[in-house]
Amino acid sequence: MNNPNLQIRPEVAKAIELKRPVVALESTLIVHGLPWPLNLETARAAEAAVRDEGAVPATIAVLDGKPTVGLADAELQALAQRQGVLKASRRDLAVAIVKRMTASTTVAATMMLAHQAGIRLFATGGIGGAHRGPNHSWDISADLSELARTPVAVVCAGAKSILDIPRTLEILETAGVPVVGYGTEEFPAFYVHSSGEPITARVDTPRQAADLFRTHWSFGGNGIVLAQPLDPHVALEPESFLCALSAAEQEAMGTGVRGKELTPFLLGRLAEITEGQTLKANHMLVIANARLAAQVARALWG
Repeated sequence: MNNPNLQIRPEVAKAIELKRPVVALESTLIVHGLPWPLNLETARAAEAAVRDEGAVPATIAVLDGKPTVGLADAELQALAQRQGVLKASRRDLAVAIVKRMTASTTVAATMMLAHQAGIRLFATGGIGGAHRGPNHSWDISADLSELARTPVAVVCAGAKSILDIPRTLEILETAGVPVVGYGTEEFPAFYVHSSGEPITARVDTPRQAADLFRTHWSFGGNGIVLAQPLDPHVALEPESFLCALSAAEQEAMGTGVRGKELTPFLLGRLAEITEGQTLKANHMLVIANARLAAQVARALWG
């Protein structure tokens, strides 16, 4: 697409033009998901994992009002240390552009920009979804509606463990979004190896995933979730995680945190309560998903 607001860096543009494998990576993880310096280490490791598998990484963010596909290393470092960066979903992109702001891109915004650039594969930690509890019944991530409308495959560790996963899966089903397990028939839950919720499709190789994606898109399908569980040796025990989450949720309710600030608040408190276990898990799953996305991208374009 010829969007004059979109800046695609030369390495990424050339790979897209030559139909070589490219993997989009989001920037909200860098700015709002992990603390310094783990955020930069994770971003660099994810890009390295993509390159190791023969694909080109394309980290996406808005830099001074310019949506940029394929950040340079110096830009990654500056973004990782910068304060006051907007967290931009699809609805916020025009504001960030017009006001010449610097913004990290969520799953939804990254999908949109990746699609406009011509990128089909996107790796992240976990997708957003429906929040837990009656007080958050309408707090549903724009990631789900983006998956329903945008033909990009998202490789992730399922939905974030802080969410109402059964409701999230129901919404995805209603929206016609395939949820595919990589080596599993149960939906992963980000920090937790499995949510216990069954999913209807499974693949076991990058080639199988690529064939499924290609077929889905040939019939006019849009987004796809490829969910890879976190290694059990790194994943948190479900019971201890739920205890930590309950404590974090009580704090959020007491301070009135809601909307797009709720997820980073909960993730931050969970890191403190679990003494860094969630940070280690997040770091590992992002790298694993980037590696898998590159393998699938290679199979898709091979």
